[in-house]
Amino acid sequence: MLLGLTSATSGRIQLLGQAMPAHLSDILPAVGALVEGPAFYPFLSGRANLHRLDSADPGGRAETRRARVSDALDRVGLGHAADKRAHAYSLGMKQRLGLAGALLTPRRLLILDEPSNGLDPQGTREVRSLITSLAHDGTTVFVSSHLLSEIEQMCTHAAVMSAGRMVASGRLDDLRGAAASRVVVTTPDVEEARQVLERLGVSTDAMAPSIDQVAGAVTEASAEAERIVAELVAAGVCVRGFEVARTSLEDRFVALTGEGFDVAR
Repeated sequence: MLLGLTSATSGRIQLLGQAMPAHLSDILPAVGALVEGPAFYPFLSGRANLHRLDSADPGGRAETRRARVSDALDRVGLGHAADKRAHAYSLGMKQRLGLAGALLTPRRLLILDEPSNGLDPQGTREVRSLITSLAHDGTTVFVSSHLLSEIEQMCTHAAVMSAGRMVASGRLDDLRGAAASRVVVTTPDVEEARQVLERLGVSTDAMAPSIDQVAGAVTEASAEAERIVAELVAAGVCVRGFEVARTSLEDRFVALTGEGFDVAR
């Protein structure tokens, strides 16, 4: 709907300050997109596919096309495979080629749907670094993804959707609950550690990861960590491990949507 590929049944859409799809022809040249799986001519090379894509773009200038295509391929790590036919590309390489297509001309906004799909760990890291660098250069990048750990490493803001409705949005720290942290103490002296934590005002819970650990919720945990460890040691508790764990985006997503193993259909 943002890109004018399908119509909304109700409501209004604004993209870069303009109503969509009424101003589609004015807005889309400033928007790059990778939606679902990218499609290419299988018997053309990656380079030739991008040349055709750029030539179909009214804003793609012929005199700079060759240089822009080469630069886009290099940015996504496909310079070495530029002249290989697209049908020989792996799923991850096709994903990168789709990203290269979105980067052929300068964009104010990039809309990326599962940009890490099919990538190996190294490719995922490279795409994450690319997206971060684009954002630092002034391009707004809108990412739709189920890989919440990747969202945490790339994004400054997030929105959570459930059953077609937005249930929360804001800065990542606000969504996770920046003030709410959790300490996990690994020790053979579980009961003694629990007593010390309770005395310090740390409300322990039954959600410790294993039987030799004690977990509890605290506020401003970074300032309290040294004091908590010192009190544990002073009380004779053998501390084998101590961790301050912030609420993850995945934890917050499950809490907001209720989606675990039993997802509503």
